[in-house]
Amino acid sequence: MDLTGQTAPDFTLPRDGGETVTLSTIDGPVVLFFYPRADTPGCTKEAIGFTEAAQEFAKAGVTLLGISKDPVAKQEKFRDKHGLGVALLSDAEGDVCERYGTWVEKTMYGRTSMGIERSTFLIGADGTVQREWRKVRVPGHVEAVLEAVQAAG
Repeated sequence: MDLTGQTAPDFTLPRDGGETVTLSTIDGPVVLFFYPRADTPGCTKEAIGFTEAAQEFAKAGVTLLGISKDPVAKQEKFRDKHGLGVALLSDAEGDVCERYGTWVEKTMYGRTSMGIERSTFLIGADGTVQREWRKVRVPGHVEAVLEAVQAAG
Protein backbone atom coordinates (compact mmCIF):
# COMPACT_ATOMS: atom_id res chain seq x y z
CA MET A 1 0.00 0.00 0.00
CA ASP A 2 1.43 3.36 -1.03
CA LEU A 3 -0.38 6.41 0.34
CA THR A 4 1.98 9.00 -1.15
CA GLY A 5 -0.02 11.78 -2.82
CA GLN A 6 -3.29 10.63 -1.25
CA THR A 7 -5.29 12.31 1.48
CA ALA A 8 -4.12 10.90 4.81
CA PRO A 9 -6.81 8.78 6.47
CA ASP A 10 -8.34 10.90 9.23
CA PHE A 11 -8.70 9.62 12.77
CA THR A 12 -9.50 10.56 16.34
CA LEU A 13 -7.53 8.62 18.96
CA PRO A 14 -6.94 8.89 22.71
CA ARG A 15 -3.47 10.03 23.73
CA ASP A 16 -1.31 10.04 26.82
CA GLY A 17 -2.55 12.63 29.27
CA GLY A 18 -6.24 11.84 28.70
CA GLU A 19 -6.97 13.99 25.66
CA THR A 20 -7.87 12.94 22.13
CA VAL A 21 -6.19 13.90 18.88
CA THR A 22 -7.98 14.34 15.56
CA LEU A 23 -5.60 14.45 12.61
CA SER A 24 -7.73 16.78 10.46
CA THR A 25 -7.80 19.48 13.17
CA ILE A 26 -4.01 19.86 13.34
CA ASP A 27 -2.66 22.95 11.64
CA GLY A 28 0.52 22.40 9.66
CA PRO A 29 2.44 19.28 8.71
CA VAL A 30 2.44 16.10 10.80
CA VAL A 31 4.96 13.31 11.21
CA LEU A 32 3.04 10.18 12.14
CA PHE A 33 5.17 7.25 13.30
CA PHE A 34 3.75 3.80 13.97
CA TYR A 35 5.69 1.58 16.35
CA PRO A 36 5.07 -2.04 17.33
CA ARG A 37 5.09 -1.92 21.13
CA ALA A 38 5.80 0.58 23.89
CA ASP A 39 8.91 0.06 25.97
CA THR A 40 10.66 -2.43 23.68
CA PRO A 41 14.25 -1.63 22.64
CA GLY A 42 13.66 -0.44 19.05
CA CYS A 43 10.50 1.47 19.90
CA THR A 44 12.22 3.13 22.84
CA LYS A 45 15.18 4.23 20.69
CA GLU A 46 12.84 5.59 18.03
CA ALA A 47 10.62 7.51 20.49
CA ILE A 48 13.67 8.93 22.27
CA GLY A 49 15.10 9.96 18.89
CA PHE A 50 11.93 11.85 17.96
CA THR A 51 11.86 13.43 21.43
CA GLU A 52 15.46 14.62 21.11
CA ALA A 53 14.70 16.14 17.69
CA ALA A 54 11.33 17.58 18.73
CA GLN A 55 12.58 21.19 18.81
CA GLU A 56 13.92 20.89 15.25
CA PHE A 57 10.59 19.48 14.06
CA ALA A 58 8.75 22.26 15.93
CA LYS A 59 10.93 24.90 14.19
CA ALA A 60 9.63 23.46 10.91
CA GLY A 61 6.04 23.71 12.21
CA VAL A 62 5.64 19.92 12.42
CA THR A 63 3.50 18.05 14.95
CA LEU A 64 4.95 14.67 16.00
CA LEU A 65 2.54 11.81 16.75
CA GLY A 66 3.44 8.24 17.70
CA ILE A 67 0.87 5.44 17.37
CA SER A 68 0.79 1.87 18.63
CA LYS A 69 -1.96 -0.51 19.72
CA ASP A 70 -0.86 -0.21 23.34
CA PRO A 71 -3.52 1.11 25.76
CA VAL A 72 -3.18 4.70 26.97
CA ALA A 73 -2.02 3.58 30.45
CA LYS A 74 0.90 1.67 28.92
CA GLN A 75 1.73 4.66 26.69
CA GLU A 76 1.83 6.89 29.78
CA LYS A 77 4.19 4.52 31.62
CA PHE A 78 6.40 4.42 28.51
CA ARG A 79 6.40 8.25 28.31
CA ASP A 80 7.20 8.68 32.00
CA LYS A 81 9.88 5.97 32.16
CA HIS A 82 11.86 7.44 29.25
CA GLY A 83 10.96 11.16 29.54
CA LEU A 84 9.32 11.18 26.11
CA GLY A 85 8.16 14.50 24.70
CA VAL A 86 6.00 13.39 21.78
CA ALA A 87 2.27 12.64 21.80
CA LEU A 88 1.63 8.90 22.07
CA LEU A 89 -1.70 7.74 20.67
CA SER A 90 -3.49 4.47 21.36
CA ASP A 91 -5.02 2.64 18.40
CA ALA A 92 -6.24 -0.24 20.58
CA GLU A 93 -8.78 -1.40 17.99
CA GLY A 94 -6.19 -1.28 15.19
CA ASP A 95 -8.44 0.65 12.78
CA VAL A 96 -5.88 3.38 12.06
CA CYS A 97 -3.10 0.81 11.62
CA GLU A 98 -5.29 -0.99 9.07
CA ARG A 99 -6.09 2.19 7.13
CA TYR A 100 -2.40 3.15 6.94
CA GLY A 101 -1.40 -0.38 5.96
CA THR A 102 0.89 -0.86 8.95
CA TRP A 103 -0.91 -3.92 10.41
CA VAL A 104 0.86 -6.72 8.54
CA GLU A 105 1.89 -10.34 8.74
CA LYS A 106 5.34 -10.62 10.29
CA THR A 107 7.69 -13.56 10.65
CA MET A 108 10.14 -13.86 13.53
CA TYR A 109 12.10 -16.97 14.41
CA GLY A 110 10.02 -18.96 11.94
CA ARG A 111 6.73 -17.96 13.55
CA THR A 112 4.17 -15.90 11.67
CA SER A 113 1.97 -13.39 13.47
CA MET A 114 0.23 -10.08 12.87
CA GLY A 115 1.86 -6.91 14.10
CA ILE A 116 2.62 -3.26 13.40
CA GLU A 117 5.26 -2.68 10.76
CA ARG A 118 7.40 0.24 11.94
CA SER A 119 6.39 3.00 9.51
CA THR A 120 6.46 6.79 9.34
CA PHE A 121 4.34 9.19 7.30
CA LEU A 122 5.00 12.85 6.51
CA ILE A 123 1.63 14.52 6.06
CA GLY A 124 1.59 17.98 4.53
CA ALA A 125 -0.41 20.93 5.84
CA ASP A 126 -2.90 20.20 3.04
CA GLY A 127 -3.59 16.75 4.52
CA THR A 128 -1.88 14.70 1.83
CA VAL A 129 0.81 12.11 2.47
CA GLN A 130 4.01 13.65 1.11
CA ARG A 131 6.34 10.79 1.97
CA GLU A 132 6.27 7.45 3.70
CA TRP A 133 8.88 5.17 5.18
CA ARG A 134 7.99 1.50 5.65
CA LYS A 135 9.92 -1.34 7.28
CA VAL A 136 11.85 1.33 9.16
CA ARG A 137 15.21 0.56 10.70
CA VAL A 138 15.69 2.83 13.71
CA PRO A 139 19.35 3.94 13.31
CA GLY A 140 19.37 7.16 11.25
CA HIS A 141 15.61 7.19 10.72
CA VAL A 142 14.74 10.30 12.75
CA GLU A 143 17.50 12.20 10.93
CA ALA A 144 16.16 11.07 7.54
CA VAL A 145 12.64 12.22 8.43
CA LEU A 146 13.94 15.58 9.70
CA GLU A 147 15.90 16.07 6.47
CA ALA A 148 12.75 15.37 4.42
CA VAL A 149 10.76 17.82 6.56
CA GLN A 150 13.40 20.53 6.16
CA ALA A 151 13.65 19.90 2.40
CA ALA A 152 9.86 20.17 2.06
CA GLY A 153 9.87 23.33 4.24
